[in-house]
Amino acid sequence: MRAILNYCTGGTARDVSAGALIIHEGDTTGHLYILIEGRLEVLKGDTVVACITEPGAVLGEMSVLLDQPHTATVRAASDSIIYEFSDAASVLRETPEVALLIARMLAQRLNVANTYLADLKRQYAGHGNHLAMVGDILQSMINLSPTQVSPGSDRQSDPRM
Repeated sequence: MRAILNYCTGGTARDVSAGALIIHEGDTTGHLYILIEGRLEVLKGDTVVACITEPGAVLGEMSVLLDQPHTATVRAASDSIIYEFSDAASVLRETPEVALLIARMLAQRLNVANTYLADLKRQYAGHGNHLAMVGDILQSMINLSPTQVSPGSDRQSDPRM
């Protein structure tokens, strides 16, 4: 994703101190962030689910693209520099190269998730436990229309399943 750094114009470079929150889970900002340098943590609730160190990493794209609140909190794990677009939807409309780079990144993430779920399906097929339902989950993901996207968790079940 370093290629996206070539498009960091029209926004604001920000220094972020270690511990500072960049994105709050549940908020809707319309902002898109790109890591220039440093280390960021992604949290779902109180659980750190990812550590981001790659310059060019994009944050906030799902909220912007789905026009929904942010699905995670992002905080600086070290002093960092980020680039912020306050009107991300306009940036994506006016800079198709950025939209394509983000689409590729999301496609890569989806490919990894699908590969992982398919592997789980093979491993647990016929076991009769809760992991055996991976096939049902994959099928439901394939058949979702864009207006039906609603992330859930084991604490908040998706009513469509």
